[in-house]
Amino acid sequence: MIELQDVHKSFGPKHVLRGVNLSVPRGESMVIIGGSGTGKSVAIKCVLGLITPDSGSVTVDGQDVTKLRQGSSERDAFLARFGMLFQGGALFDSLTVWQNVAFRLLRGSLKKPKKEAREIAIEKLRRVGLTPDVADLYPAELSGGMQKRVGLARAIAAEPEIIFFDEPTTGLDPIMSGVINDLIREIVVEMGATAMTITHDMTSVRAIADKVAMLHGGKIRGTGPVADMDNSGDPYLAQFISGSADGPIEAVR
Repeated sequence: MIELQDVHKSFGPKHVLRGVNLSVPRGESMVIIGGSGTGKSVAIKCVLGLITPDSGSVTVDGQDVTKLRQGSSERDAFLARFGMLFQGGALFDSLTVWQNVAFRLLRGSLKKPKKEAREIAIEKLRRVGLTPDVADLYPAELSGGMQKRVGLARAIAAEPEIIFFDEPTTGLDPIMSGVINDLIREIVVEMGATAMTITHDMTSVRAIADKVAMLHGGKIRGTGPVADMDNSGDPYLAQFISGSADGPIEAVR
């Protein structure tokens, strides 16, 4: 479903991606791990076409992302296939919860009548464990865990084929992190969606992933089933999993 081949991207003198190769089969949950600043978010933005690689190719379901013209109907249709849960929730403070969830359903090519959009939003809120009375509240009236659930409901509101999760448990306590991880796994399986997650949380990795890829030094060091992660024999991966200060990955001081 998603294919990156020899993708390079620099920002001035800073080389972020140095030949990334990654394949994500349809219906699979891929989690990308790696230290801060290693280019995980840049890789996802290349898939979405928000950033154009300096070289290499990025294809989604066989479609070359780099050839989609900004603002074109073809690009709008392409983006309609995606859902995303942002790291900080990224809810609109001035919109009610249901309007946040139904944001894409109230405008653009996916536009639906307001009544129908609200009904879909409430259904998705129920799916993430929130009751209908939450629909008319504003984000500021919700806890961090509830905001994250609203963000998840918004990510799945338009029934996307591909969902991106950017640090889905950041800022949450261990119990709520577990709830969000379980919800993500259940929803991805139910929808048959292709999922890409970037996270530092190894508990999330074990809960969400079918396969894990480690990005380090601008390249994917290796990819494999999550069940094999602890016995990979790779010193970089072993250090990252253990969180040890000692190893080939230098801590930024």
